[in-house]
Amino acid sequence: MKEIITELFEKSLTTKDNNNFTSEQKKNKWIGNPPATNEEIKETELRLGIELPKDYKEFLKIANGFPTYNNAVEPSFEKVSQIQFLKNFNSEIIEIWRKAGNVEVSKELFKSIIIGGKNEEQWFLIIPPTKENESWKYWKFASWIPGEEEYQNLTEYFLEVTDEIE
Repeated sequence: MKEIITELFEKSLTTKDNNNFTSEQKKNKWIGNPPATNEEIKETELRLGIELPKDYKEFLKIANGFPTYNNAVEPSFEKVSQIQFLKNFNSEIIEIWRKAGNVEVSKELFKSIIIGGKNEEQWFLIIPPTKENESWKYWKFASWIPGEEEYQNLTEYFLEVTDEIE
């Protein structure tokens, strides 16, 4: 994953929107925050009452969040200490989806954790499994998208974003 994140950051710095980055980030070719410590990750897991998925923890140990390379399309990723359940961040959106008849989506939103895009147009959510044989779900989500964009894992998402940067 480190190679993918490194390429994503380097390509992000080559975009026309690279004014979002500091001179230090440009010089170091690294837009991410310093890695999260095991202690920071454990504190968050205790606060949320859940063990985070392995690939997300792997990402955090590379970069504890990073800003988006474009101001609307892809979400920034939060520091692990800033992630929270969506129901605590924006319960209204869950109710809107439920009232619109999208009960299954609203159920997924209710248990989701927002790890990216908190103050942006799109969010990145991780959704814990409810059954033993299920896997975590990874969604890029915005109220104006007719449904979620689902990914198999963070690697798939980061590879897609890296490939789309011109």
